[in-house]
Amino acid sequence: MRTDGRKPDQLRPISLQRNYTCHAPGSVLIEMGRTKVLCTAMLQNRVPKHCLDEAKGWLTAEYCMLPSANADRRSLRDYPAGRDQEIQRLIGRSLRGALDLHAFPRRTIWIDCNVIQADGGTRTASITGGFVALLDALWHMRDEEIFEQVPLLRGVCALSVGIVDGRPMLDLCAEEDMTASVDMNVVLSHEGKFIEVQGTAEREPFDREQHAQMLDLVLAGAEKVKQAQADALGGRLEELLG
Repeated sequence: MRTDGRKPDQLRPISLQRNYTCHAPGSVLIEMGRTKVLCTAMLQNRVPKHCLDEAKGWLTAEYCMLPSANADRRSLRDYPAGRDQEIQRLIGRSLRGALDLHAFPRRTIWIDCNVIQADGGTRTASITGGFVALLDALWHMRDEEIFEQVPLLRGVCALSVGIVDGRPMLDLCAEEDMTASVDMNVVLSHEGKFIEVQGTAEREPFDREQHAQMLDLVLAGAEKVKQAQADALGGRLEELLG
């Protein structure tokens, strides 16, 4: 049994509360256990220079942890800039893979992820919640006739996994993350294909068998995350992707 009583292959309780704020066309509060992240999606009528010649749109992300997200207050200036940049690039790469960027040229979708409370898995929760916020924003833009069709190619979700005390474990909380010998973050499509796999041996190297065991845990857990996203969206995913 784990520190919070879960089995090695068991997810923390997951909740996705849509329409959490009033200004963003897509806003979701995602809770994974005690981790809470506010994810919003908004549209901007410009793109980076590299998109102009290709006549395509763009999606990018920003990520931050609020000062009270952890037990000891930390100013936004105290967090390493490199860490936040790494995480927001991961979020952006992951969610760009869900879209047909050529369907909305000269426009940028911003996914903003603000960690309200951190207990491990904030980047994966940001991707999972960010996808739901993104889909709500796309749906709103279609209703506003900004798009003729929602430019969605696939569903996306993410989970953490690691090796703690010699055992592969899914969806690590902060206490497990701090003692893990291996820490991995995995982004998947709803078809079960890998979009990104980030794995690091924090203390001891891992072998191919352990790698496969961790990925198997993620694939099984992702089915539950995918279902939570679908339930929160109330049939929109099925209508778009079948």
